[in-house]
Order: sequence, then structure tokens, then C-alpha cells
Amino acid sequence: MADLQHPLPKYLTEKKNIVRLIILTATFALVFINIYAPFGSETWFNVTKLEFFAYSSLVILTGVLVVVISRIIMYQVAKRQTLVVWHYLVWVIAEVFFMALFYTLFEKFKLHDPRFILDLFKVSAKNTALVLLLPYSVLWLYFSWIEKKSELQKLTENPASTDTSKNMIPFHDEKGELRFSVKIENLLYLESADNYVNIYYIDKEKIARFTLRNTIKRLEETLNGTEIIRCHRSYMVNFEKVKILRKDKDELSLELDVPSAIALPVSKTYVQSVMETFTKFSLSKKV
Repeated sequence: MADLQHPLPKYLTEKKNIVRLIILTATFALVFINIYAPFGSETWFNVTKLEFFAYSSLVILTGVLVVVISRIIMYQVAKRQTLVVWHYLVWVIAEVFFMALFYTLFEKFKLHDPRFILDLFKVSAKNTALVLLLPYSVLWLYFSWIEKKSELQKLTENPASTDTSKNMIPFHDEKGELRFSVKIENLLYLESADNYVNIYYIDKEKIARFTLRNTIKRLEETLNGTEIIRCHRSYMVNFEKVKILRKDKDELSLELDVPSAIALPVSKTYVQSVMETFTKFSLSKKV
């Protein structure tokens, strides 16, 4: 089972996959209601089967608007902040609730169902959960499979040459699986976030971030001997990107060579290693 605090896979909030999810959910809902006939739908209209299909399709597609609106909001939110797995699970529960509420109100006030509204909601919630969770689960597995297949294909078709691999910094998660690689000249710094590490790098002249499930301590051991050194309890920095080493009173900081002028603190524990690295870089440039 996925860690509830793990960042939500990006493929779940990609626009093309959201469109696929909506289409499959709507299709599944139409088949489901016309074959299984939940919500007492067979008694909705005194019409032929073909006419019933047309009416029921209209009702179902109206209910699916809940998913459409929800996923549009999710897409916009995901562009502004990192969603984790538990956020997604709560989001899905909310979709089930509001769609079930729509069908409950439709049965009660449009079709004048005599049953108590709470009983109607319980039945609607159960059927709505089936309508949503089945396609959601299938698509999550499918998207995950496509993602893994794509990553494997890239590694197979574009094997890195010896020279290129030296310029690439691989990042593995806590289980040892490769999750991210970036050219050393594009890497800025690493930031610890409990059991995760935020990797900041340059992508298309903008600062981007990749969140990796691992600890900065493990990464420090992995990156030993590279230009990426520990400068603080919460930070590692690519010394190739250090533009200014500044000392104000007893505080030392490193300013990076980026337009936004990012400055990272240097704690007393790492002052010596930072100064040694600074001296090494100074001597190598003179040579």
C-alpha cells in the first residue's frame, strides 16, 4: 500500500490522464446503470429501453460533472503545491460524497422516492463508490504501468555514454530505486524535509523541484566525493553553483549563481568542510 505521506504521482494530475479518467468513468457509469440498474433506475421513467438509455445517460452525465469540476480543481491545485497520497484519497471520498448527494436529491425531489433520505443516501453512496472506485483503481494501475514502461524504454533506447553518465547525478529512493537524474551543471541544492529530500535544479531556465523519499544523511553518503557537499543540517549544495561565500559576524552563507539570488546557511558543524571545498575550488581554477 502506498505511503499516505508520499507525494502523489504526477501522472494522476496530468491533463491528458485526467481527461482519460473522466471519459472512462462516464462510460463505466453509463454501462453500470443500464446493466446493473442501481438507484432504482429501472423505475425512473415509464419508457422503452432505448428512451430509458437516453434519459439515464443524461442523468449520469450530469452526476459526472462532479468529477469534471473536482478534477479541474485538482489540476489547478497540483500546479501550485505538492499533493500527497492522503490528499488524493480524501479528494476521492469527497467526490463519492457529492455525487451520491446529487443522486439522492434527484431521487427524492425529482422522482419523489418515498424512502427516507438517509436510506437513499446510503444506497447512493454504495453505488457511487462502485461507479468511481473501480475505474479509478484500474486507471491508477494502468498509468503506473505506462510510467514504468516509459522509464524503462528511455533507459533502454538512450543508454548514457561514459562521458554523459559522469555528468549525471542519479538519485535513488530509500529502497534503492532510481527515481531522478539531473546533470551536475543544472543541480542547485538539496533540502531536507523529514523523510523526504527536495531536489532543486534548473529546468528551462527556471528553478524546479523534485521530491524524493529518502534522507539527506543517506544522500550525503551516496554523494561523498562529488561537488555536492553538506553545508547545514537541512541543506547540501552543489559547490559548482556557489557564486559568493559571505561571512557576516559569526554567520557564514553561500549565495548561488542564479537570478533569484538564493542564499544557503552554513552551520558551524560544516564550516571546516565548506572552507576546504572552497579552497580546493579556488586552487583548481587558478591551475
